[in-house]
Amino acid sequence: MNTSNLKEAIRIQREKLTAMLGEEMHELALQFASKINQRQAIESMLIQALPRFTSCKHLYVLDASGVQITDNITQHGNDAEHYGRDRMDRPYMEGIIGSTDFKLSEAYISRNKKRPSLTAIQVIRNTDGERIGFLGADFDLRELPGIKEGYKEPDNWRQIKGDPAIRGVVFHQQRIESQMDKHLDEVIPIMTELMAEHGVFHGKLHFSSSRASIWLVDDPFSYRILNIDEIIDPDICLAYPQHDYHERAIVPVEKIMPVFEIFRHLRFADENVYLRAGSLNVINGMVGLNFSCDGSHYMRYDEFLEKNVDFWFGAVTDKQG
Repeated sequence: MNTSNLKEAIRIQREKLTAMLGEEMHELALQFASKINQRQAIESMLIQALPRFTSCKHLYVLDASGVQITDNITQHGNDAEHYGRDRMDRPYMEGIIGSTDFKLSEAYISRNKKRPSLTAIQVIRNTDGERIGFLGADFDLRELPGIKEGYKEPDNWRQIKGDPAIRGVVFHQQRIESQMDKHLDEVIPIMTELMAEHGVFHGKLHFSSSRASIWLVDDPFSYRILNIDEIIDPDICLAYPQHDYHERAIVPVEKIMPVFEIFRHLRFADENVYLRAGSLNVINGMVGLNFSCDGSHYMRYDEFLEKNVDFWFGAVTDKQG
């Protein structure tokens, strides 16, 4: 299942974890009610219960004031280091008293390992319903099953404001012609050729600094920086083997050059507000733009091709400040 909303993907993951933990922790807490002052008995029960808590790093019990009264029970045995520790000020204890008997915390950075973690807390009550302790279960996010499932980056138009100091002086600055500006008649066809015929799936032109950065489908974890002399020399195509246009590309190959040609127009249309860098990813179809006001825009290539220059300079000055 995919969802285009990051918060919704996180909510679904939390629901899965709550369903996985809630009933088990409630049943275990009921068993502790009559043994809250019997450390060895509780630790033995935690050891027996740990295999039922998939990916759990630590199981432990606290007293009613949040002080730990057992060892940490781990996959590798007992860890006595945290016995007697006051956990009441930890983020996972916030809001647990008086509001709910079970809580799955927000993610936080663990105190010891300095890694993103989650903690589930279950209130332990006696037969009179009085709170007499807490059962805690810690999880390392990197070890949770399926924690990365479900999120898909949105492809709707997104605008991100940049540095206010830059936006505040945008009309007091002026575009200075770069070496790339002088050679766009060479740069655009060569970048198009690299993307259409040589396996470049993501290409970015840095107009102000006269360089290009490219990512290749056969080596997507590394990027290459091409200086102005390289990106205006057709021989650069010999450095990257010919490669069929990737089957996952959603940008029609004939639309690559038109995208870069619009970059040219956005670079020269205004002397104060102008394009500093533009990128195209043919796999996800996204265009990225960074303007002199330090505002950034991201949108699908087809929506980008529909916009005219007047639209862009209204969007940049009105919405990016």
